[in-house]
Amino acid sequence: MTTKLIKSKNGYFGKYGGMFLPELLISPMKALAESLKIAESPRFQKNFNRLLKEFAGRPTPLTEIKNFAKVINGPIIYLKREDLLHTGSHKINNALGQCLLAKELGKKRIIAETGAGQHGVATATICAYLGLDCVIYMGACDIRRQEPNVKKMKILGAEIRSVNAGSMTLKEAVNEALRDYAESYDDTHYCLGSALGPHPYPQMVALFQSIIGKETKKQCKKLFGRNPDKVVACVGGGSNAIGIFSGFLDDKEVELIGVEAGGRGTKIGDHAARFSGGSPGVLHGSYSYILQDDSGQIADTHSISAGMDYPSVSPIHALLNDKKRALYPTVSDQEALAAFKLLSKIEGIIPALESSHALAWVMREGKNFDKDEVIVICLSGRGEKDLNRDDLER
Repeated sequence: MTTKLIKSKNGYFGKYGGMFLPELLISPMKALAESLKIAESPRFQKNFNRLLKEFAGRPTPLTEIKNFAKVINGPIIYLKREDLLHTGSHKINNALGQCLLAKELGKKRIIAETGAGQHGVATATICAYLGLDCVIYMGACDIRRQEPNVKKMKILGAEIRSVNAGSMTLKEAVNEALRDYAESYDDTHYCLGSALGPHPYPQMVALFQSIIGKETKKQCKKLFGRNPDKVVACVGGGSNAIGIFSGFLDDKEVELIGVEAGGRGTKIGDHAARFSGGSPGVLHGSYSYILQDDSGQIADTHSISAGMDYPSVSPIHALLNDKKRALYPTVSDQEALAAFKLLSKIEGIIPALESSHALAWVMREGKNFDKDEVIVICLSGRGEKDLNRDDLER
């Protein structure tokens, strides 16, 4: 079901991962970990895959972007079109899987955190479909910059709880969701949106997102008879990247590139580049690379993209980084914005600012690649949610 590298051993991926939680949460989290057996069962997977097709809109196509490739003097480039899914991003794969599992476990209430709002919209959508109560925690800063998605969540029947602590972004939203879960786990499931947090979430989210990699591998073989040379994805928490990477982890000839948010500079607080600017530590129940100051306090982060603005990263990516199976370069705010504009104007595809980081890396580096190389970029989401930014018109 999953490849060897992303199957945890007692909740750990190498030395990363774990379940660093208050005693109160250990028992419900262990019970959730046991439920992975249900999620991996043929019966559950059959229903899950049926709904991915009939409700979410899978499979998503591969689209060649010849105009983009020509302008950047690059190789052959395809997009894996997760932006074409219902609700506009890959997030619905995981939300559907977790909410189906929650319903099987008898949970009637779903809580979730969201930064860019795509996970919140996906969760609210699935809750409406399955008849589950839905509460979304979102930082006040992200509510302001992702207003279109906030409106969608409300229309879908979700209750939005604004978080005004700290930087008022994704980290604080996770804090509040965990506090809620500690008080309500008897009838509530916490639908965590990325492949991070305590065990079993990294493995669970990787399982539900692995459909991206399975489809991509099959489509590449059909379209051009072989694997791509490079697979590129943005890495905030890391779920879209681990989803598409999972199809190629055992194919050593395929380079895996996970692009982090370089923000507005290299100074701590100006970026969200965990691998180049961080060090291992514990945040939100998991041991992974985090951005922290000299005293070990969690550092502020910055990214033009709300979905990339998080101080930690999936323990699965931490393992892939240490094993040098994947590379994790950075892209600046301005580079991501330039890629956003270029793809929109010459291909008629408006990408999310998160996905624009992956595009920007190829835009910057593509001229150095052989022209017959094939690159697949995971276009993790569409960009309507980002259109209220003033800097898009400059």
